[in-house]
Amino acid sequence: MTEKRTSALFGSGGNPKSFYDEGHKETAGIFKWLKEKNIDSYEYQAGNGLNAGPASLKNAGEEAAANNILLSLHAPYYISIASGDDDIIARSISNIVRSIDSASAMGAYMLVIHSGSLGKYTRERALDRAKSTIYRVLNIIYRDNKTSVRVGLETMGKQNQLGTLDEVIELCRLDGILYPAVDFGHLNARGKSERFKTPGDYLRVFDKIGEKLTDEKAKYMHCHFSKIEYTQKGERKHLTFEDKIFGPEFEPLAKVLAENKLYPNIICESDGTMDIDASYMKETYFSFLRKKEK
Repeated sequence: MTEKRTSALFGSGGNPKSFYDEGHKETAGIFKWLKEKNIDSYEYQAGNGLNAGPASLKNAGEEAAANNILLSLHAPYYISIASGDDDIIARSISNIVRSIDSASAMGAYMLVIHSGSLGKYTRERALDRAKSTIYRVLNIIYRDNKTSVRVGLETMGKQNQLGTLDEVIELCRLDGILYPAVDFGHLNARGKSERFKTPGDYLRVFDKIGEKLTDEKAKYMHCHFSKIEYTQKGERKHLTFEDKIFGPEFEPLAKVLAENKLYPNIICESDGTMDIDASYMKETYFSFLRKKEK
């Protein structure tokens, strides 16, 4: 069980550029490759569509387990749980349920989904629409006794998207199977009031989730981390850790994790350098742990 771990984990969101540069072609090979690099986890990216068949999914899950890689799955980006179009909602529900089935087949512990845009709705109306959609998904899950896979609702990076921290928490209060998937790069890109610069900026996220949901969901949170370029409208594009302009910086978060015994699974979503930047995060985190122990 992930709740028994005693340190934070650091993983890759999809396959890094260096994986392909070294001549690898099949995703099934990523798990041994990550283990050799001392990377802990992997998020299978199905953002553009889930095309893998049951056999491929099962094989990926077996390879992940054999290499002790904690596995999560990112559902297609085109899912929209707050749309004003009933057909889009119906397709989104179908895609979520199919993604849950796929995550279960892989042995993934978490399915991450985006909420989608507000469209013409106010934030309040969009949140109500999303709640209705989630209830319909839950009814299918429990009716069919489908899975114990957790559903992670991701914080989003654009102003016109549903997915502030408060909105995600509100949705997660609907059922215990729902977990916040906090993307610090997304939150940082949303606006000046949500920039992450100090340890306190990060700690307030964990504190709020612990207060509004449960301490367990805060302590073992599923996270995304990358530096992200933004405009007044929010997220523009993912960057690498070489960026010195947009942030956020990881060091204040590492300090918070080490000093407060917080053990999230942090998936790196840098632009192609997920392995390099995940390794940097892990090294930085353990350096803070060593300082604390002195």
